[in-house]
Amino acid sequence: MDNSDYNDRMTTLSQVMNTLADRGIHREFRMNENCEMKFENSETVYQPSDLTILKTYRFEGDSNPDDNAVLYVVKDNAGNRGMIIDSYGADSNYPGEKFDEFLRDIPVQESDEFNF
Repeated sequence: MDNSDYNDRMTTLSQVMNTLADRGIHREFRMNENCEMKFENSETVYQPSDLTILKTYRFEGDSNPDDNAVLYVVKDNAGNRGMIIDSYGADSNYPGEKFDEFLRDIPVQESDEFNF
């Protein structure tokens, strides 16, 4: 069986982030300590309905569960595109349930544009 297609796929967080940066996506949406989701270098506070998840990438460490991460490609209602990055498993970048609840409420519209 020829696995060349599989071997050519990006398998690390840094590979995907570099490719997204080449496509102009390098800023992050982040939740602050007040549980407000903001776009990097912006004061706009987003609600889940203001955003759309275009693609989800999951990364699992070969031997260490601490290496698990997820990257979401996200678009806001104004057309700005960015990323939400979070570790998952035992630990998250964001404590408590607010971040998880926020993510669950963002509409998902998978885009083939990010299949690489």
